[in-house]
Amino acid sequence: MFTATLIAADRFDAGDISTAADRVAQSGASVLSSGWIEDGKALDVHFNGDAAAVRAAVEGAFDRTDAIVQKTADRARRLIVADMDSTMITIECIDELADYAGIKPQIAEVTERAMRGELDFEEALRSRVALLKGLSENVIDQCLVERVVIMPGARALVQTIRAQGGMAILVSGGFTRFADPVATEIGFNKAIANRLGIRDGMLTGRVEGNIVGAQTKRKALMDAVSAYELGSSASLAVGDGANDIPMIEAAGLGVAYHAKPKTAAAAAARVDHGDLTAILYAMGYPRSAWACAD
Repeated sequence: MFTATLIAADRFDAGDISTAADRVAQSGASVLSSGWIEDGKALDVHFNGDAAAVRAAVEGAFDRTDAIVQKTADRARRLIVADMDSTMITIECIDELADYAGIKPQIAEVTERAMRGELDFEEALRSRVALLKGLSENVIDQCLVERVVIMPGARALVQTIRAQGGMAILVSGGFTRFADPVATEIGFNKAIANRLGIRDGMLTGRVEGNIVGAQTKRKALMDAVSAYELGSSASLAVGDGANDIPMIEAAGLGVAYHAKPKTAAAAAARVDHGDLTAILYAMGYPRSAWACAD
């Protein structure tokens, strides 16, 4: 059995449950039941049939609505591995550091191209960090206070998974000086990220150690699945950039969150309209079951 969950960025009308069930049936699937998860906000249609055909039928069926189709038995995930920049927070940290250095347009263009998969991520990161050489270390803390904003729904998503006995890992191609406090504030168990080189209170223009890139993210997910003795179907990966694709493809449910086209095309599910609480609805949790209101 499968479940198609539809989440409105705004609100559904009362008759939209019937319309959604009809769309599922028109794909050739056998509708078993349907109903609200959250009245007017999120609904489920349970069915037997071709999940890919149902996904094609319901995506875009309603304005400003996200649709996630998955096996019903797998929907309550026990592990989340998530990207940070533009996923768990609203900004790209390196772009904001560049703004303090007066070179944001130059660096932001490279960031965008790297996230779209047009540039090698590791080379692009090293080249951007090199341009930050000589920037005061104090700017990092200033940026944390002035620019870093937690993505709507992040706390509710992570803390609800943990409250249900799950694990949460933040894996970022960004920097530990941001990832560590962000992980603590949201409620992750741990964070993995790159280390900026700093000497005498100034950025050295180097990344210390190995780069946390696409394969590191995938490995973090697979290592966690093994360490916590989970089936891969119990895992959830969320990200927006091309460097998130390997972990998104390896997860039981890979979600492209307001993602670049290449990432969206690779993911089994997309959230294009709502915030991160759309994933909680897809897991079957109404607002009353969330660990925090966010």
